[in-house]
Amino acid sequence: MLKLENQLCFALVTAARNVVSIYRPILEPLGLTHPQYLVMLALWEQSPRTLGELAAELALEPATASPLVKRLEKEGLVARGRSSADERRLDIVLTDAGRALRERALDVPRQVMEAVQMDAEQVAALRDGVSRFAGRTAPV
Repeated sequence: MLKLENQLCFALVTAARNVVSIYRPILEPLGLTHPQYLVMLALWEQSPRTLGELAAELALEPATASPLVKRLEKEGLVARGRSSADERRLDIVLTDAGRALRERALDVPRQVMEAVQMDAEQVAALRDGVSRFAGRTAPV
């Protein structure tokens, strides 16, 4: 049992590294890194969000999410501003360019499935299988 090839942790960490390398050339034309893509996905689902909300959704510490947001702001994809409902709250919102980028990103999942030679059902099964290790439940 103590062989490296038998270890779930090794399979998951290797898979995670490989996933990032698969996404890199697909995201490059969009001007996004993999972590930035995850931030944009979260914001495409719901905007505005606070940094804390965004970090929690992405299972990141706010100190890790903050530089990602700053870089996306520098690229003109998001903006930070005071909430109209509570001026103490700093909201992160998509800009017009950030919303437009979503249209260009629609083909990313297909390209990833093509790269790994899996269909949507196989990808969903794999995602659902590792979800509990990620501390999240799979969508129903």
